[in-house]
Amino acid sequence: MAPGTGRGAGAAPRSVDVARLAGVSQKTVSRVMNDEPYVSADVRRRVLAAAEELGYRSNNAARALASGRTRSIGVVTLGTALYGPASLLMGVERAVRDTGYALRVVSTMEGESTGIAGAVDSLLDQGVDGIVISEPIDEEDGADLSARVDVPVLVLGAPPPFVAPHVVTAGIVSSRLARAATEHLLELGHTTVHHLAGPQRWYSARDRLEGWRAALAANGRAEPPVVQGDWSAASGYAAGRALADDPGVTAVFAANDDMAIGLIRALTEAGRRVPEDISVVGFDDTPVAAYVTPPLTTVRQPFDAMARTGLQLLVHAIENPQAPPLPVTEPPVELVVRASSAAPPH
Repeated sequence: MAPGTGRGAGAAPRSVDVARLAGVSQKTVSRVMNDEPYVSADVRRRVLAAAEELGYRSNNAARALASGRTRSIGVVTLGTALYGPASLLMGVERAVRDTGYALRVVSTMEGESTGIAGAVDSLLDQGVDGIVISEPIDEEDGADLSARVDVPVLVLGAPPPFVAPHVVTAGIVSSRLARAATEHLLELGHTTVHHLAGPQRWYSARDRLEGWRAALAANGRAEPPVVQGDWSAASGYAAGRALADDPGVTAVFAANDDMAIGLIRALTEAGRRVPEDISVVGFDDTPVAAYVTPPLTTVRQPFDAMARTGLQLLVHAIENPQAPPLPVTEPPVELVVRASSAAPPH
């Protein structure tokens, strides 16, 4: 903050601070921020430089309302058609309708340099009252947004990627579901369970790997080498061709249903019957899981419940900034047992 503004440390800069630093009137600052004509290039440059120096953010018309809120919620989500992220986004969209808030979505792309930071900046520029982070991938260089985020943030299903003044979390931890899937196979009598993991840059893939390991350790079972896929059925198929050659494999927990389906196809082609020779359990309970051959045993992700609970927490934080957060309970684990899992061969 520039000397002489007379504002407390950590307070958000105002247009009057920008005007003072740039040596112009507050009306001129408003004209520049609204991209109005009749402002000289030199004045525009000074105002924008002052705004950048102070970290001032123009809040688009509705910030001037007496309520101080736009009644809009922004969502940062990975731009992907994968079942998990897409289903969670749909759940958020349905839940937002019941809150009376508008929804603004910014999608990131895997490997994009700006990532979450750029998406959050874009939403804050639109004056949203709260932000939902549904981004399931590690940032390449981290995402320290703590100095810039001044609205409540909801993180769904993954560790907070940054520190903000008010962060709430909601969702079921993937490791609990993965552990339930692995223990199901152990309870059927399998000596151990192999794991077809997702890409480890994803929080959820790491959580599922952790849950699998925890189940094996808790039951004193050997941990086989991990096979890693990329969430696609093709990667599951490739893993299945490799695992089919190992007669010691009797059970596989796949980190998502698509990989499990590809795995089953490869095992079947190699003459390994599912579940007579090898049991397979997936993760997600996608719509097709019940209709493949054999129907897939899997654990169900409660996307709608996660979104509803999360939005309740976020709206409460927006509308009651001084109140303690609402209590949170994780939804129960739902293991959907179908025909792809059975006792090991004798």
